[in-house]
Amino acid sequence: MLARKLGIDLGTCNSVVFVPKKGVVLQEPSVVAVTLTENRVLAVGAEAKEMIGRTPETIKVYRPMRDGVIADYKITQAMLKYFIDKVLGRWRILKPEVMIGVPAGITSTEKRAVIEAGLAAGARAVFVAKEPILAAIGAGIPINSCSGHMVIDIGGGTTEAAVISLGGIVTSGSIRTAGDEMDKAISEYIKREHNLAIGDQTAEEVKIKIGTAMPEKEEKTMEIRGRDLISGLPRTIRISSNSIAKAISEPLAEIIQIVKQVLRDTPPELAADVMDKGMVMTGGGSQLRNVDLLISQNTGVPCFVAQDSILCVAKGTGVIMENLDIYKKSIMSKK
Repeated sequence: MLARKLGIDLGTCNSVVFVPKKGVVLQEPSVVAVTLTENRVLAVGAEAKEMIGRTPETIKVYRPMRDGVIADYKITQAMLKYFIDKVLGRWRILKPEVMIGVPAGITSTEKRAVIEAGLAAGARAVFVAKEPILAAIGAGIPINSCSGHMVIDIGGGTTEAAVISLGGIVTSGSIRTAGDEMDKAISEYIKREHNLAIGDQTAEEVKIKIGTAMPEKEEKTMEIRGRDLISGLPRTIRISSNSIAKAISEPLAEIIQIVKQVLRDTPPELAADVMDKGMVMTGGGSQLRNVDLLISQNTGVPCFVAQDSILCVAKGTGVIMENLDIYKKSIMSKK
């Protein structure tokens, strides 16, 4: 297979690989399992994620991306190599050109780490582009027009809000509060209110199945199992969606704060455009029920979730790779 170009959304929770003209070819959790005795990669992606919280002492499960940036260089390199090999086959003649999405608030050192990890994983050239721009392109927003568009990208590790006009970011804000913080808040709430310890996997499952950003009239409920903190024995409880809304209210308040901050910093003409068109939400975190309503209520600006919001950044990398000349200005912006 001679796919010479790849777009990778290297997320804190999930990574998505996009091949121009083929679409999304791979979507796996950003997790790697390593044997400590031989220091050998045992599993990557979904297979490794299933091992979280279940491994013996000889195996360690890593999430090499923290807050949208590389926390463990060697493991990230192994993960990138696995993704490239899986998509292109191990015995390829040509090295691919790779485009990787990075948070808008990334430092030049963090950016260099991404480029070096990509090259070490077998890429011929590595381009990096800011995620709000990629998310906007993937959501079908005409970023090169002179009107303003606002994107809110809620991932696993970071939430980014940006106003884009004429192919570049005019104002932006980035906080390291997103899906992971919501999972943590759910765990803490269940520990505090029910004296029950649950794992990260369970907290994430609760958020996906019954999580809501605002209390609802018709509550959803689900049963969860964990370890009783008093007796130390396994116990099952039933939890409601409205109690989850209460649990994640703090991380959501921080996200609303950054959106308001970006709106305050936006020039009046562009603010009028945003008011007119509304804000577009992308990323896995935008799939939380009613989060668009909550942001809309708190800012007074219409807000809606993009189609296939979790894939927007990956789709954006693909569009840029197909039209590098057109988008050079957007991705080669100042560091």
